Amino acid sequence: MIEKLQELRVSNDAMNDPLELRRRIADEGYLFFKHLQSPDKLLALRREMLTVMQQGGWLVPGTDPLQAIARIAAQCTEGDTAYTDVYHEVYKLEAFHRAAHLPEVMDMIGKIMGRPVMPHPQKIARLWFPKYTAHTTPIHQDFVHFQGNFETLTCWAPVGDCPIELGGLAVLPGSHKVKRVLDHHFSLGAGGLYVDVPEQAQLHPELDVAWHTTNYEIGDSLIFPALMIHKALPNTTEDKLRVSLDNRYQAIGDPIAEHMLQPHLISTHPLTWDEVYRDWHTDDLKYYWRQYANPVTPRDMSYADKGFAEAVELARGGDPRAHLALQRIFKREPNSPSGRVAQQVLMAAGIGVEHDKAINSTH
Repeated sequence: MIEKLQELRVSNDAMNDPLELRRRIADEGYLFFKHLQSPDKLLALRREMLTVMQQGGWLVPGTDPLQAIARIAAQCTEGDTAYTDVYHEVYKLEAFHRAAHLPEVMDMIGKIMGRPVMPHPQKIARLWFPKYTAHTTPIHQDFVHFQGNFETLTCWAPVGDCPIELGGLAVLPGSHKVKRVLDHHFSLGAGGLYVDVPEQAQLHPELDVAWHTTNYEIGDSLIFPALMIHKALPNTTEDKLRVSLDNRYQAIGDPIAEHMLQPHLISTHPLTWDEVYRDWHTDDLKYYWRQYANPVTPRDMSYADKGFAEAVELARGGDPRAHLALQRIFKREPNSPSGRVAQQVLMAAGIGVEHDKAINSTH
């Protein structure tokens, strides 16, 4: 069945009206702006990012990096060491980190929050292969991943045009009004946790279950708070890799979780800020967050621990998605407690680390 999607409301008419911006995000849970960011700046960033990915073997050799023509044989995703090997090279780009600090974004976040703001140090890129839909980012709330405080905002922006078939973001308007972290369950895809919307609609009859999205253009930006229910749409293109920015912002002085002060995906492969900064040409953004007195809170591992426990039980029941998740865990951290549990479960199921990856194909 083809999912019915509705159009996002465009809020460019309220860009200079902070009170209306706050009213809309409080009511609908998101603000969507056409061309909030400079297409020219993002196009230059796109070329830098995709050139690194091409050097890492993710794009067809000899093609224009801007076209993002994926080499299907290189398919990988978050949780794979092969993904992090290339991702961290992209992560070292100064232009990638600077994009989160662009005045047009900072000014808009400041208007929405009504307080001085800062981007989280942990910048995030989402780099998704085509024909890999089992790994589409699942339905979730961001708070389970970045934590800190509920007022934190996400700003998602495609680095290049992103029509629906390329897999942009979709949101459930008003879903932030549940005002709590919902139950999340094991899933494949970035973050590895999903919200069962039909289940939650039974508990919260006021929950709107109509997904809103659009055919994004370069420069477009979608902003929403930590409890907003959202997901990525699958990349159903034949050969195009989707590239987007997924950055978080908070008011200066509000709590921030300790892991958001570190580079992204360091659990898969270590990376220090000194390594990130090694080839930068300027110093103004290096360790910029240290000038602010933000209370640092420990990471709550209960969400991830629950997802892992569910994956173990599903794997014992023969679920191939759970088998794949445990294989990834064992490959990247074989000597950790979770790695040893994953190995035991896989061995009991007669599955080796190099088990058939048929689940990776398009569903």
